[in-house]
Amino acid sequence: MGKLIKNHWARLIILTAASYQLLASLEAFFWPKFFFDFLTKNFDYAVKPYPILQTINVVLALVTLLYEWPLKWVAGTRLQRSLGVRMVWLPLAALSAMLMYQGTNAALYYVIGLGVYVWGYCEGEVICTVPWTLPKRADRRHRTTDKA
Repeated sequence: MGKLIKNHWARLIILTAASYQLLASLEAFFWPKFFFDFLTKNFDYAVKPYPILQTINVVLALVTLLYEWPLKWVAGTRLQRSLGVRMVWLPLAALSAMLMYQGTNAALYYVIGLGVYVWGYCEGEVICTVPWTLPKRADRRHRTTDKA
């Protein structure tokens, strides 16, 4: 059985979260609701009468989708292969999704995906230049071992 490649798994989780966030923010245009409105009504202005939070969530979801399923001109760049950029970007996307009532599940998926990315980072995984490929192994033909 093969080894689990955590950054591929995390990428699928994040793609799911970004898709959910996009659909939730589109739904929030019709039924706007701030998640913490049971505590205070001060933040309702973020969702109505002007859809500020919904628009921010649509933009963040689209950027995340384009970043995780990269186009040819983005794939393989240092920015796209960086786990550090993901570890900064994903909490911001999760926070934005969490503030909107419809996006709380997407925020949970973002946190889980971020945890899997951190797990892979701690084990030394790298994101390949070509998306959805396996990392190249070290060439073993050139190793010399002395057998006594």
